[in-house]
Amino acid sequence: MSKSEDFERWGGAAAWTSGIELTPMQTLMWRAERHPVQSSTSTVILDLDRAPDWKRFVAATEWGTGLVRRLRQRVVDPVVPTAAPTWADDPTFDLGYHLRRELVSSREEMLAQAAQIALRPFDRSRPLWEGVLFEGLPDGAAYVLKIHHALADPLGTVQLLSMLQSGKRAHTARKPVGDEVAAPAAAEPVDLAVSGLRTDVATLPEAALSALRRAGVAATRPQAVLASTLRYGASVRRLVTQAAPASPELSPRTGKMWSFLTLDAPLEQLRAVAKQGGGTLDDAAVALVLGGLRRYHERRGGAVREIPVGVRVSLARADDLGNRFAGAIISGPIAIEDPVDRVAAVRGEVLSLHTERALEVLEAAAPLLNRMPAFVGAGALQTAAVPDAFVLTLPGPPRRRYMAGAEVQGMYVLGPLPGAALTVCLVTVGDTACIGVNVDASAVADLRELEECLVEGVEEMISVTASTSG
Repeated sequence: MSKSEDFERWGGAAAWTSGIELTPMQTLMWRAERHPVQSSTSTVILDLDRAPDWKRFVAATEWGTGLVRRLRQRVVDPVVPTAAPTWADDPTFDLGYHLRRELVSSREEMLAQAAQIALRPFDRSRPLWEGVLFEGLPDGAAYVLKIHHALADPLGTVQLLSMLQSGKRAHTARKPVGDEVAAPAAAEPVDLAVSGLRTDVATLPEAALSALRRAGVAATRPQAVLASTLRYGASVRRLVTQAAPASPELSPRTGKMWSFLTLDAPLEQLRAVAKQGGGTLDDAAVALVLGGLRRYHERRGGAVREIPVGVRVSLARADDLGNRFAGAIISGPIAIEDPVDRVAAVRGEVLSLHTERALEVLEAAAPLLNRMPAFVGAGALQTAAVPDAFVLTLPGPPRRRYMAGAEVQGMYVLGPLPGAALTVCLVTVGDTACIGVNVDASAVADLRELEECLVEGVEEMISVTASTSG
């Protein structure tokens, strides 16, 4: 990879975030969070081929936090919810608080410690990230990064890490640096609340006029408005209703005991299976997880034909800048043994979601919920149906990357558990699908058995392409 490509990516990282306020959805998740049961924290594990020089690693992290200003900022919330929380520079930012290194003797020990790091809540008065470099592993090192959704969602975290990494092992002497911008005056919670109230008062006439217009339309076309409202309500009811009965083998769930697992799969073979089933890589990831869970249920003696599975549905439109997604739940066909048929069944379930009018209901309701006490937003998030498993796929770096001279050999995202028994994130890194699994240990009777079944699920998917090529 050329030096110019590195500089182009680093320039993109410098402009990664520019908004001063949290978005409505970020605000809702920030205020409604009850970590770890209702968490907005993700953890990323980077496998490195060697332990990087610590001084160089610290210097690289210092440079990264200078390039991406948001990494040195904290959230300031108004005393009453009349305005969105804002980002402000942390005048006491100390890299030593956010970055450290520890010694472990095995991958299992590293994963156990990573789960404990993820379970600890953030100090919400500081920048919302924490990084730990684990040294002493037999085959290299691992960097564990914990990050809050308000700072970056899982997709944004993978994108940011990919942008900050280098395309070569050697040190780059003159890297770009962040703009020297004078730090804005620290926002005060009371001032934010007063400013939000003034804005509300100023926009009240316009809001009243808009409400009158809508009332006029309803008066002239009552039947059309009523029919549209009923269709939307039916769509909401379908989205918040359980798609399939929850599995008794994946309960009860407390959400307070997290265990991390990591798996690898050959990316091109997964894509080949997806193509055979007429689906996407996202569908193949869901089918893979269902294959592992089918084996787990069979070993436990559970007769389950389908389970509720959470997926992401794209809300992108032609004029959208960036990625927009909504969460939804499908009936996961766990009883289908053939992986290709399972992919096809998952594809059909996902396609049916695109006809739902209310996919954006939470995003639409967020501004209103954010003006209410935090417990109202938390309650709204809890009203939705909860899946047994949540599965998502994220695009990672397509080519080899380095961190302070150490090659990144794997990138695993461990997402939060929004009431699910397990959250599975598949990240594409080069020609490998890196699969991170966060398990609610209180819901799984035998964690090792679950891991074995998921590994067998990977092998089952690979065997399809092997038999076809043979």
